[in-house]
Amino acid sequence: MSARASDAATPDPAVTLPRIAAEKVLGIPLSVTNYEQTLDWIEAMIATRRRGYVCVSAVHTVMAAQEDRQLRAAVLSADLTVPDGQPLVWALNALGHSLKSRVYGPDLMWKACARAARNGTRFFFYGGRDPEALQTLVSRLEAAHPGLQIAGNYCPPFRALTPEEECEVIDQIERSGAHVVWVGIGVPKQEKWMATMRPRLNTPVLVGVGAAFDFHAGLVPQAPDWMQERGLEWLFRLKQEPRRLWKRYLRYNPAFVVGFVRQYGRHRRARQRRR
Repeated sequence: MSARASDAATPDPAVTLPRIAAEKVLGIPLSVTNYEQTLDWIEAMIATRRRGYVCVSAVHTVMAAQEDRQLRAAVLSADLTVPDGQPLVWALNALGHSLKSRVYGPDLMWKACARAARNGTRFFFYGGRDPEALQTLVSRLEAAHPGLQIAGNYCPPFRALTPEEECEVIDQIERSGAHVVWVGIGVPKQEKWMATMRPRLNTPVLVGVGAAFDFHAGLVPQAPDWMQERGLEWLFRLKQEPRRLWKRYLRYNPAFVVGFVRQYGRHRRARQRRR
């Protein structure tokens, strides 16, 4: 183990891992949490030298997991699956919770960078559409968060890694001494990558954040706040990338509504029987 990695190798017995409840939406256990609780959990994982990974889930992830067994297994094996999409917050609240906001992947990463600049947490970034885009992301984050320690980065090719390349990536991450690997290669690749790599990496936390890399690199615009708050981010993104996204939204959005209406009906009937 490198000297940089070994400085946090001894668990802190004074730190307790926060307990975060989960509620299943269409069979996917979504963490009932907010930004601060999620960031506290990440810090506790680092302090106690535990290993886990976080999925950042929108409606797309929930619905794709209904069809893709490998994706479903990866999500079900995650330590946290935070509600990235506003419709998932509404669904959780309909089931009896009181979340005030979603845990949006780009904002989670941004807030984590702000904390890390203060407390010295080291990050590794795995993803990006190309090496130049990844370097732009790193430069922007370092400029926005003075003191942020970026231990390393790697932009994978648009194909499966060879066994030799996998070993090289693992070695690069391990030697970097990173505490958190942020993974931005999109659903379902990032969830499957984290599930596969989790046993092979000593890095405490892996977090899959999808398009956050492109957003913070300034390559893709984000939806206005009012659209995000009303659950219309999908419409904004569809306008930006219609050829890539129209099938996803046309198929998954109506299916989610129908599926959750059925789940909510069962939930209401169960509540009435308990009265």
